[in-house]
Amino acid sequence: MKKFLFPIVAILIFFSCKTEKNKAQEKEKEPISILDKIALAHGYDKWKNVSELDFTFNVDRDTSHMERTWRWKVSTGEVVNFSQKDTIRYLRTAVDSISLRADAGFTNDRYWLLAPFNLVWDRDNFSYSHEAEASAPISKEPMQKLTIVYGNEGGYTPGDAYDFYYADDYLIREWVFRKSNQPEASLTTTWEEYQNVGGLKLATSHKVEDNSWRLYFSDIEVH
Repeated sequence: MKKFLFPIVAILIFFSCKTEKNKAQEKEKEPISILDKIALAHGYDKWKNVSELDFTFNVDRDTSHMERTWRWKVSTGEVVNFSQKDTIRYLRTAVDSISLRADAGFTNDRYWLLAPFNLVWDRDNFSYSHEAEASAPISKEPMQKLTIVYGNEGGYTPGDAYDFYYADDYLIREWVFRKSNQPEASLTTTWEEYQNVGGLKLATSHKVEDNSWRLYFSDIEVH
């Protein structure tokens, strides 16, 4: 019986390799989703190289100004919030009553900066639809539109909806935030002043139509 062992093993290995090859080929043929196309256009394939992300989140409204500075050690999940009054350091996997408010702020600020990546990270937490032809709310230019609606459980703002307007290069140009998926817009802004930071294509400025409100990022560093 031993003399038949090698041929049988060889046949099994051959078919195993062939099956794996077919699976790989089938995977390559699978169409890339809209979510992935938008994320990749913003440099998502470079995110695996990021171990730390530093940034300052700024909002100007009329004559008032607020800012929050963050250091996110992606590899460990540690977040540091710097302010004139205090420095808060915590792990995102161990948020407590002291760090809860800081984490809510970080979640908001990070979402504004990395929303295209959240299309991949959060894909199991929202439903989405796509329109090939739509009119952007501020510029009125023809663009594609992606709408995502988060589930009613989990997170800091469950049930919220976002309408992303993007051009043929899949870079986001405008978006609409709709609290609790209400029909009316809660906030509509531009996505502009893109910067390439460590291979990530980040929109660093967001304005409302009358320029009375601006959200922007400064001191962005990728390590």
